[in-house]
Amino acid sequence: MASKSFYAIISGAGSGTGRATALRFAQAYPVVLLARKPESYNSIVAEIKQAGGQAFGLTADATDETAVNAAFESIKKILPGSKLAAAVYNVNGGFAMRPFLELKREELDASLDAAPKGFFTFAQKTLPLLLESVPESPHPPTLIISGATASIKGSALFGSFAAGKFALRALGQSLAREFGPKGVHVSHAIIDGAIDTPESKDWVANNGAEDGKISPDAFIKIAETYWHLHTQHRSAFTQEIDIRPYVERY
Repeated sequence: MASKSFYAIISGAGSGTGRATALRFAQAYPVVLLARKPESYNSIVAEIKQAGGQAFGLTADATDETAVNAAFESIKKILPGSKLAAAVYNVNGGFAMRPFLELKREELDASLDAAPKGFFTFAQKTLPLLLESVPESPHPPTLIISGATASIKGSALFGSFAAGKFALRALGQSLAREFGPKGVHVSHAIIDGAIDTPESKDWVANNGAEDGKISPDAFIKIAETYWHLHTQHRSAFTQEIDIRPYVERY
């Protein structure tokens, strides 16, 4: 049964990891979904409500500080008196795959805006709320960051994307060291591999091996991993975890 005194928030709620995470956390909490477009969250909200849960969608571009601030003001009205138990930053953006000398400054800016700068705003809004929940939350209040292969490996042709993901990971590490001792679990999840989506259908990953891409079925497993991170006892926090197909080279 979902707890009505605590809620979870997911920024970057769309198909894939965002949807699966929302569905999993909705089994325990009302969930708030943030996305740039209502089309990204409308079907997820409906799915959760159909299953008997509570879900609310808010339109907010993670790179727009004013929009994010407005979304958090709206949450106060939607869920008055509720406390934040878990926050997930799952924002995609700034992906570019091209030779460095062909990259534009705008592509670097897009990566930095979506990754460290967007997360900076999200973390500044969620961490005070998570700290307030420490004494009463059923599980340690948790801030989870979705990373990527580029978080730890600057591959050729991925210079601007890696710059953003490296910075996101570094900020997450700093926050884990600052807020972990205060009772807030900050964890970075490296999603290492091509994700099987309509946009990537023409990509050949791992020589076309079966399950060589992260499949839609695997999103459920990623969401279960996120839930596991949230429910870890404070004596055994995981600051970073990596998730990849069995044939992925790393």
